[in-house]
Amino acid sequence: MWRRLRSALRSLRGSPAVPPPGGGGGGAAAAMERAVVRCVPSEPKLSLRFVLPDGSARHMQRDQEEPLGRALARIATNAAKGHGKAGKKSKKARAEEGAEGGEAAAAPAVRLFSRDGAAVAEEVPNAAAWQDGAVLHIGAARYRVERNPPALTELRLPRSLLAGFPVCPKVSAEFAAPQHCLFRWYREQRPAGGGDAPGEAWVEAAEGERVFTPSNALVGLRLKLRCTPGDGEQRYGPAREVESSGPVEAGPGACTFDNRHLYTKKVCGQGSVRAVSYNILADTYAQTEFSRTVLYPYCAPYALEIDYRQNLLKKELAGYSADIICLQEVDKSVFVDSLAPALDAFGLEGLFKIKEKQHEGLATFYRRDKFSLLSQHDIAFSEALLSEPLHKELCDQLAKYPLVQEKVLQRSSVLQVSVLQSTTDPSRKLCVANTHLYWHPKGGNIRLIQIAVALSHIKHVTRDLYPSIPVIFCGDFNSTPSSGTYSFISSGVIAEDHEDWVSNGEEERCSMALSHPFKLLSACGEPAYTNYVGGFHGCLDYIFIDKNALEVEQVIPLPTHEEVTTHQALPSVSHPSDHIALICDLKWK
Repeated sequence: MWRRLRSALRSLRGSPAVPPPGGGGGGAAAAMERAVVRCVPSEPKLSLRFVLPDGSARHMQRDQEEPLGRALARIATNAAKGHGKAGKKSKKARAEEGAEGGEAAAAPAVRLFSRDGAAVAEEVPNAAAWQDGAVLHIGAARYRVERNPPALTELRLPRSLLAGFPVCPKVSAEFAAPQHCLFRWYREQRPAGGGDAPGEAWVEAAEGERVFTPSNALVGLRLKLRCTPGDGEQRYGPAREVESSGPVEAGPGACTFDNRHLYTKKVCGQGSVRAVSYNILADTYAQTEFSRTVLYPYCAPYALEIDYRQNLLKKELAGYSADIICLQEVDKSVFVDSLAPALDAFGLEGLFKIKEKQHEGLATFYRRDKFSLLSQHDIAFSEALLSEPLHKELCDQLAKYPLVQEKVLQRSSVLQVSVLQSTTDPSRKLCVANTHLYWHPKGGNIRLIQIAVALSHIKHVTRDLYPSIPVIFCGDFNSTPSSGTYSFISSGVIAEDHEDWVSNGEEERCSMALSHPFKLLSACGEPAYTNYVGGFHGCLDYIFIDKNALEVEQVIPLPTHEEVTTHQALPSVSHPSDHIALICDLKWK
């Protein structure tokens, strides 16, 4: 605790947050103390932090609309109290020595001067008075005002570090952005005489890189990161450091995605779009006794741990150099604490849609320098079916089959829809849809209703809201190529006598003739499998594209059967999920 207090005092008493470490900035300005002001328009109060000449820290909260004079008067009172305490101490000390003590110092004069040296009038509101570069006088002491300087609010390293796998810190900052921060990585110093036990000293391992990939030479050593927050305008705040909780460990060797990365070393050109769809296996499902003993008994327990799998996932996804990534079974905590910070470092912005009553959902990432987000149109199937007028006809038909209706409305499945616009050609827009349909093998009828709602919603977005924009529809559809759902998506129609309407027996028959207007094509075809576990393998995942507007440039080959089965099935020590990512390069026609 005392260490943290001393650190806080040092940061307040340090030099102004203008030059980065090692930068210039000498003279009187650099010698001034700091008065740090945090003033956000959406909040009623501003905060002011500074250290008085007697060494005591002050943290004040003042109304933004309050006249400056009142705030200055309060500072004077605080300073007088500080002097008074110091005077009492001094008096007591002198009394012990037999000397006569003096009275505490009077309240010092407190004034605020603007950057150009003019005194700021006392009737000016605080929000307008405390500007960056102003100078606060407290008696003889001088403080340079830093208004909303860059500051780190969180700096964290992953719990698990593997040699050969990128270490992506979680960086949260205020009045700063991770891409403008300065990063320095350190490793523990090995003892001079050899041996395994690392020493106390730290040796710089890399500078300037937000993401650091430790080599095999660092196995057994912990890492430290020093981060200095910056705002892109040559303003830098106090640096913070974080040390890894454990040492770098050896990686698993060859992974199933290594050969796939040979095809995706570079981001594809402006006229093309690389899309990825991937069910990444939610931790909430992987970390159960049923998963360990029944679903994945062949997988080493440590390889089911989320910290281990996150190392593989981040390396795999980063190596695809994708423009659009649609993920399913994404734990909320994994998105917030791991994937979003990691992929942000590789230029991807993330969007998340959680399932109702569950801890996992969908995530869509898009490359920032290629696309901007125009709008989001996410829905929960059950809620949309009941509340949105465009589904009324389907809802009325479903009401004739109460058993099926009940099951449909109980499901928490969601649809994530994002409308993106090209940053280089504003006329090019994309509707990117992402979903994960009901999983049960006998739930074909439920999936047909869900996909009907999805396609109707996508039609509304692409025909009513953004006329004629093409669709990329990714997801885990839990449907093989022989299923009614796949047939409906691909052909545009489903007959009322299709066998999937009785997928769970005659009691739950639900017969409807449905249609949709899209011409959709499975961009990656119909692979032998995209899901490979001990008791099942089959093709369940797809990237459907609007074949009137888009065409396939290349499909990245899936891992070989030998690679998939090296450790019997998926997941494994070399593959983080029970599904396989689909990857393809698309281009506008």
